[in-house]
Amino acid sequence: MIANPIPENSPHSRSAPAGRQKIIDALKSLLAEKEFAAITWTDIATRAGVNEGLIHKYFGNPRNLLFQVLKDFVQYYWERIRLDLGGIDGALDKLRKIVWNLLTIYSSEPVFGRILLLEVRNLPGYFESDTYTIHRYWARLTKTIIEEGIARGEIRADVSAFDMMNVIYGAIEHCCLPAILFGRPIDPDRLTVSICRILFEPIAPHTDGPSR
Repeated sequence: MIANPIPENSPHSRSAPAGRQKIIDALKSLLAEKEFAAITWTDIATRAGVNEGLIHKYFGNPRNLLFQVLKDFVQYYWERIRLDLGGIDGALDKLRKIVWNLLTIYSSEPVFGRILLLEVRNLPGYFESDTYTIHRYWARLTKTIIEEGIARGEIRADVSAFDMMNVIYGAIEHCCLPAILFGRPIDPDRLTVSICRILFEPIAPHTDGPSR
């Protein structure tokens, strides 16, 4: 299993001072009401009950604060996915669990889904952030599982692990994005069955059955 991308002795893993945590919680609540670009320092300070100087002291700028909020969010779900995969044997069953987990995240956390799928990728510094580091580990974990499945004969040898990884994440995002945009419910169970049937049946090894 791939190691934790954010080490336990990272500054981000330590308990936050009360004022810092209030600021993080304030931004989380504001993000449920409006887009990040529309949130001001004053909005955050008022909601947190702190002065604007304290926000600057801890985060420097609003973008760093957003990255911290997102890091906490994706770190929690990274740990959950790692634990959920622990008792599962078989590459396709592991991939199915990843698909279900990610669909469930977007279903239960549409605000963060909107930010992760639409808003944050255009922000300067995102691709150097802890949030993106964790996403890379998710992708790497998925690719490793596919490679293991190929090595064990569970997935066809002519399948590209890298391309398959991208197809899986692309399918998840394209299924969830319209629902997130238009406030529609996401059914993780139904979508998991549909996505996995469409994507996984063609990559199973060929079997020689009776001719029809």
